[in-house]
Amino acid sequence: MDKRVKKTDLMNEQELNDYHAKKMAKKKAAREKMLATKTKEKGLIIVHTGKGKGKSTAAFGMVFRALGHGFKIGIVQFVKGKWGTGERDILEKFPQQVVIKAMGEGFTWDTQDRQRDIDAAKLAWDAAKIMIMDTNYNMVLLDELNICLRYDYLDINEVVEFLKNKPIDTHVIITGRNAKDELIELADLVTEMSQIKHPFRDGVKAQAGIEF
Repeated sequence: MDKRVKKTDLMNEQELNDYHAKKMAKKKAAREKMLATKTKEKGLIIVHTGKGKGKSTAAFGMVFRALGHGFKIGIVQFVKGKWGTGERDILEKFPQQVVIKAMGEGFTWDTQDRQRDIDAAKLAWDAAKIMIMDTNYNMVLLDELNICLRYDYLDINEVVEFLKNKPIDTHVIITGRNAKDELIELADLVTEMSQIKHPFRDGVKAQAGIEF
């Protein structure tokens, strides 16, 4: 037999169906065995970083999912505070479950005022700490915290030490480019968004429903 010919190339439709069923049955058994060993349940520290689009979008997707499970959710926006967004408009319709604090002063190139940025970051971090330590919250999103850490507006060691001592059942999601190594090391789940193409490079501006 030509080694380049796969086993399945020689099968008829019924044989292919039978082969597929047996293969999937083995995969299911292996997966169930693996899942049986996963018994822990705890609040996670989740980081969305990278140059690609979708970090905050993915985080808000988790927020909407948690909303459906009846979670109480806190959101602190460290940079995009002045932006009107579709997510905020929707979430404000659930005041019993969601508290949003939009505390950013805008991107650093907009403010052009380092001390103002530092002061805003500290105020937002103080609000975030209160939310995280309040056990009424099941999930807290710290949107664009990584930007503040990147520019050293906040002490990364203080942030990491605080997060180490968060309530055990509280999920904390952190977004923004250039997540620091210390935060990545601490986190339970880290996703890096990589950019392959972006319409901005072709002159397309930020659009409602896509960017905000």
